[in-house]
Amino acid sequence: MRTARPGRPFPLGATWDGHGTNFSLFSQHAERVELCLFDDEDREERIEVVDRTAWNWHCYVPGVGPGQRYGYRVHGPY
Repeated sequence: MRTARPGRPFPLGATWDGHGTNFSLFSQHAERVELCLFDDEDREERIEVVDRTAWNWHCYVPGVGPGQRYGYRVHGPY
C-alpha cells in the first residue's frame, strides 16, 4: 500500500518530478476523491485524496512515474 503526501494544487493533472507524481484535480462539488492506480494485471489500488486547496484536490505519491495508469473516483453530487 502506497502512502500519499499532501502534494500541490498546481499544476492540474499528473506531474512527475523524477521521484514521484503530484496529482491535482479540480472539482467544485466533490465531497470525497480517491486516486485509483492500476497495475499491469488491472489490479486497483485506491488512495484517499484528503488535501484540498480551494476546489483543487491534490496529493503526491512517491515512486509513481510515467506510464502509470490511473483514474479518479469522485464522490458527491453530479
